[in-house]
Amino acid sequence: MANVVPGKSSYLAQSNALLRKNLTYQKRNKCQNCCLFVFPVVILGLLTIMNNYLQHLQEAKQNLLPPILNPPEMPPAIQIPIDQDLPNPNCRINSSCSASFLFTAYNQSFAQGVVDDMFPTPTSVNSSDLLTHLVLGTPSMSDNKNVSHEESRLYYLQQKCYKNSSIFVPIELDCMEGLTLWRNSTSKIHDELIIGDSRTNNNEEKEFAGAFDLQNSDNQNFNVIVWYKTVKDEQSSPQMQADVISLLNMVSIAFLRFVRGADAQISVEFFKDMPKSIDLNLPHLVTLMSTLLFIWIIVWLFPVMLQALVYEKQEKLRMMMKMHGLSDGAYWTISYGYFALVSIIYMLCFVAFGSLLGLGFFTMNALTIQLVFYFVYANLQVSLAFLASELFSNVKTASVVGYLLVFVTGLLGNFLFLNLLETPFFPRIWVTVLELFPGFSLFRGLYELQQYALEGITVDNGGMKWQDLNDPNNGMKEVVIIMFLEWLLTLFLAYYVDRVSISGCWWKKASSSARQPTLSSHESQISFQTEKTDVIQQRETVEQLTLEATASHAIVCNNIRKVYAARDGNPPKVAVKGMYLALPQTGCFGMLGPNGAGKTSFISMMIGLTKPTSGSAFINGLDMSTNMDEIYSMMGVCPQHDLLWETLTGREHLLFYGRLKNLKGAALMEAVEESLKNLNLFCGGVADKQAGKYSGGMKRRLSVAISLIGDPKVVFMDEPSTGLDPASRNSLWNVVKHAKQHRAIVLTTHSMEEAEALCDRLGIFVDGSLQCIADAKELKARYGGTLVFTLTSTAEHCTEVEEMVMSLSPNAHKTYHLAGTLKFELPKHGTRIADIFEAVEDAKKRFPVHAWGLTDTTLEDVFIKVARAT
Repeated sequence: MANVVPGKSSYLAQSNALLRKNLTYQKRNKCQNCCLFVFPVVILGLLTIMNNYLQHLQEAKQNLLPPILNPPEMPPAIQIPIDQDLPNPNCRINSSCSASFLFTAYNQSFAQGVVDDMFPTPTSVNSSDLLTHLVLGTPSMSDNKNVSHEESRLYYLQQKCYKNSSIFVPIELDCMEGLTLWRNSTSKIHDELIIGDSRTNNNEEKEFAGAFDLQNSDNQNFNVIVWYKTVKDEQSSPQMQADVISLLNMVSIAFLRFVRGADAQISVEFFKDMPKSIDLNLPHLVTLMSTLLFIWIIVWLFPVMLQALVYEKQEKLRMMMKMHGLSDGAYWTISYGYFALVSIIYMLCFVAFGSLLGLGFFTMNALTIQLVFYFVYANLQVSLAFLASELFSNVKTASVVGYLLVFVTGLLGNFLFLNLLETPFFPRIWVTVLELFPGFSLFRGLYELQQYALEGITVDNGGMKWQDLNDPNNGMKEVVIIMFLEWLLTLFLAYYVDRVSISGCWWKKASSSARQPTLSSHESQISFQTEKTDVIQQRETVEQLTLEATASHAIVCNNIRKVYAARDGNPPKVAVKGMYLALPQTGCFGMLGPNGAGKTSFISMMIGLTKPTSGSAFINGLDMSTNMDEIYSMMGVCPQHDLLWETLTGREHLLFYGRLKNLKGAALMEAVEESLKNLNLFCGGVADKQAGKYSGGMKRRLSVAISLIGDPKVVFMDEPSTGLDPASRNSLWNVVKHAKQHRAIVLTTHSMEEAEALCDRLGIFVDGSLQCIADAKELKARYGGTLVFTLTSTAEHCTEVEEMVMSLSPNAHKTYHLAGTLKFELPKHGTRIADIFEAVEDAKKRFPVHAWGLTDTTLEDVFIKVARAT
């Protein structure tokens, strides 16, 4: 490895490294990115094709349906209900209900005189009155029936109807009495009319033919307001025009008769529409569909960003970057900025392409309003993705929830929120409350743009302008403010939750004395008494170093303890039982132990993947409870499982982590090339292959190279040689041997050969605690002290073999017996190797000896003995 001392990387260096990595990573995912940006283009293209088709269809139908040049004449009949319940509900029984009209004025006596002359008496009927007082009776105003409906009948309004009274003109007209009812104010009239409208299809409803407000009218002035009832979505129907004309004509004639006498008359013979062409408005369907389609297009980005963020969390890549020195500030600046930039470019392409296609939704409304609206929502969506990523640990789950949210948001907006928005009786305050849901805020803004675009189709200089935001009925300003405030709030929450969940501050929480679980004094005394001499010395060394607070040792662990909480009815699991460890600035320390002994739990605590239950630790004199960011800048990690980006190459991984370690220019390229060569990742184009195509052994070698690049002062390697062939393992050993001369390395392994070859000191870890700590020779001398004698003969001569061994040493101990093979441990003291050779040569004369061997104690023997003795 290149012997460089780069020091801690700056914020700009970290940002540059992460930005380069992100751009390279996205370049590898170009197919996915192309699909992402093509999606809105395809939707807008289909809308344009549909718009052109409908326009062509409209032109074709207009050619088939010529314009109406001479509309027909229509009588000015008033449409009124015939089942009113005023003044007496019993009128329905004998069909004698009156046509009820409400009226009010400042001068009640004058108004009463006017309305008293509104309906003719049976003796004063003339042809002009027939046209003025012609009404169309329907079963109910709310039944939405028109003049030609078979259940409707024509009536003639009179002051009084007598039994079997009717008028014979070219058609027979039944009589209907007209009734005028005084109300004290216009507000009371308004309330009664509203009540009548909101209680449709109810036998107790109160329906009125119309209402009049004569305001300041007197003998010299005629000032009147007419209320009339219309059916929703038929505001321009001919019947509505008839209602207005007839009611105005009726009250006007009554005023003239009151002021000028009974002979005064203004009659309306008929009314007719203006000549017009038939407009089917089919292309408007595209604009009406835009809200639902566009909300799906815009929210489509959310699950894409969510997947990317959860992937880093699931694969622990975010933690891997942090362990190699990436600060939270640099990560958030680049990651948030990257997603925000992608979102804004996406929105710009969306608006630009829609405008180029000539869709009214984009061309009618002010471009700057659209850009501000999309900019605010794009940032809100990015911050929501960061916050939502904290809720998921699996990419598949996040994807399903994300795309389901896209689908549901569009449907709820179009079929629930839209109905509430267009209902005049739904409180506006609750509309604002619903807009706190970001999807409804987006829908409201798109809805406003849609409505102004529809208006712009029929009105010159239409569409939304900045001055339109002052209109109280325009919700665009409201939703932009709501989304802006939510953007700031969710951004703060996402950053805070991220810091709590992943930053080094977990050591602060774990180190709080109030929360540290401790052993009882009795348990501590027993634990101390059962420790071996070397473990006790290690503990005393750690306690002394903790008091001195010096940086003479690379790693100092003071009573680190890890307890996993009880789960599924099982008791709490103590993984690490008070680890005391002091390692010098250079050298390799090997941790041996059976599976489940707690080695990986200890490594995970030291590199920040999990938090300790109690204890403290120091790296190069820096307290892990307060200086984790500085510690990460001098740490290298090779985790048990390879944490790699599948689409990045080996070279790109090393370039990224080298930049995080503040390597630049020629020093960076030299370190990368040397790492690739030393770990056999250079030849055959392996360095430029994507990591997802690597074998397991190649991934392990790359992980080791990542842990050593940038000259870290402390390196943790968790089973680095797993899955390596002998040649690759030998290359890795050479790299580690060279690296340990300049740094402290903590290595876990199951290979005794590897432990002897690499480690200056070894610690055997059993059942969560250190049982011994020394170099390999000292351990073999302490726990060995025996020779291992193995001999294979026939099964019937096993007794003779045992007698021979016992004659060599009465303290011999048989450790293995299978068929004709026996293994014995002979104490070195009092046993001569020459005697063993002579005994074997003599035994060959008495019984067959197929094979035999004499070996010294191996590290594997020591490991097995320590593990069994615990």
